[in-house]
Amino acid sequence: MLRLAVPVLVLALALAGAVLSDHPRPPADFTFINRADPNTLDPQKMSWMQDFRVARLLYEGLVRNDPFSRDFAVEPAAAERWEVSEDGRVYTFHIRADAKWSNGEPVRASDFVYSWRRAMLPETGSDYIKLFMLIKGAEEFYRWRVDRLAAFKKGDDAAVLWSRTLEKFDEIVGLRALDERTLRVELARPVPYFLDLCAMVVFAPVYPPLVSRYEQPDPETGRLDVRSGWTKAGVLVGNGPFKLVTWRFRRDMRLERNEHYWDRASLNVDSIAVPSVEDPGAQVIAFTTGAADWVCDVTPSYRGDLVEAKLAYYREHAAEYERLRATGLDPIEIDRRLPPDPRKNIHTFPAFGTYFFNFNCKPRLADGRENPFADPRVRRAFALSLDKARIASGVRRIGEPPTSTLIPPGSIPGYRSPRGLGYDPERARRELAEAGYPEGRGFPTVEVLISRDGGHDVIAQAAAHDWRTHLGVRVVLAQKDTKIFRNDLKNHNYMISRAGWFGDYGDPTTFLGINRTGDGNNDRAYSNPVYDSLLDRAEDETDPEARMRLLEEAERILVEEDLPLIPVFVYSNVYLFDPHKVSGITSHPRAEQHLYRVDMLGDGKGAERPLALPPLAPDAAQRDESPAAADEPGGRG
Repeated sequence: MLRLAVPVLVLALALAGAVLSDHPRPPADFTFINRADPNTLDPQKMSWMQDFRVARLLYEGLVRNDPFSRDFAVEPAAAERWEVSEDGRVYTFHIRADAKWSNGEPVRASDFVYSWRRAMLPETGSDYIKLFMLIKGAEEFYRWRVDRLAAFKKGDDAAVLWSRTLEKFDEIVGLRALDERTLRVELARPVPYFLDLCAMVVFAPVYPPLVSRYEQPDPETGRLDVRSGWTKAGVLVGNGPFKLVTWRFRRDMRLERNEHYWDRASLNVDSIAVPSVEDPGAQVIAFTTGAADWVCDVTPSYRGDLVEAKLAYYREHAAEYERLRATGLDPIEIDRRLPPDPRKNIHTFPAFGTYFFNFNCKPRLADGRENPFADPRVRRAFALSLDKARIASGVRRIGEPPTSTLIPPGSIPGYRSPRGLGYDPERARRELAEAGYPEGRGFPTVEVLISRDGGHDVIAQAAAHDWRTHLGVRVVLAQKDTKIFRNDLKNHNYMISRAGWFGDYGDPTTFLGINRTGDGNNDRAYSNPVYDSLLDRAEDETDPEARMRLLEEAERILVEEDLPLIPVFVYSNVYLFDPHKVSGITSHPRAEQHLYRVDMLGDGKGAERPLALPPLAPDAAQRDESPAAADEPGGRG
């Protein structure tokens, strides 16, 4: 009873704060609980899943992916069509005439030029800046700007430098608005996945007349300072399906239909609420009591019990379940066709993502001490002594397969994963001894940085047990609030930290790129010229098979030699929603939920047509692993 009492109180306080405002609004058509409050609503500065989830409602790029197609097909969005040159280097996008901002102004090609230029500026600090460097001249522009800022001194004119920066951009970067509705992009080299990049939120436009009012060259540094006030509710102007009506930090967020959105007729709900409920148990109770329609990341300690209850439900209906599965139906559609039962509202879907531990690879720690994890032998020792299978089956308990690679095996056609390092405590002790720490003697206390959300503490406790037992080192956990955790990660103020990465597009570089020297998502500060050169060679390689071989070798170095991170398990997405009530949530492994597709079935609004992925071919359906097998070690749910 006590386990439920605390989350109930937390939930009551959270929902009271969201509802008892000065001007309460009617209940939203759809309510979901995000895993945490967004860090930012500036698309060029985003890198966290909870930010992207909201941003896809507020902004729209040139194209978008279809999460209800097996191949995650690219389809028109703000651009109604496009052409690609024969050599694959030039893309010409045609902005649709009815694409409008939420204030009714037309979306222009120049809006994309402005927004992508923001991402290329060093002072913006975009974690995805390397993706924009694929555009011809972007890297040269970036380096020019870095050099000019470094040379800026007291007495120099910041406004003159900014004016010259704009001129330099126009001179050398292959990005042009040919007219109000035509955007021309010239790449430095062919990029086979460029359209997938254009579907990413960081490539979405912001509204220049608004954002420019919040930016100003700093007279002391020459940098372009941008205040975040333009992202506030009632101020923000977006071009997506919804507009931001309310955003009260750690209280709630509310979005309502954008009446100027070009595809507004396809929307099935008029309003979306996102209450802030941080306690995992309270999130589950919010769903079971009807206060929330979807929980996007189910993480309470008893999550495994919820999954086991669903497996028991499947066993009770084994004959019908197996018959439906043999037809290749989407698991969500299978649940819709089985008898009603609240046990089936928990859903586990394999994800295009990996959980891992980061090592800080810098020579010295943030406090100035020598960093033992700068030595790859030490990193290999910690990797070899970690029992990943025990963490996956005994701690997580939802059927996630343990892994020794960063890229989920079998997730990318034509790519062959390396073996990685397995569980070998004896070799681990040898590696540590060779690094100068026999049986852990002389090794400093290891601090593992984790955030308070998501059950990371129990995973870290299991890892700490292995490292103490097999290596003889002392390990302590440093559990911090999410914001402090992220700052420490970015500032490399840690020794080991929890981490995870979901692929942004269907190419190995979506995982491998985060370990390139200087990448905005390289929280490990890892640098290896050989690794970087393999990625560079892969960029220039025109033969697809040869390109894959280069990328395979890069990952082999990563997971067998250098180990800047320890892959632990391949994620499964764990959701709570009633498939008879909610449509628009996809089971696609890419884990992108486009919530403007949501339809509350039976509310008399919208299409009232349940969405699902198309059925697999019968032979593929037989190979597809059943969620009912998730109680076996290494099974996927």
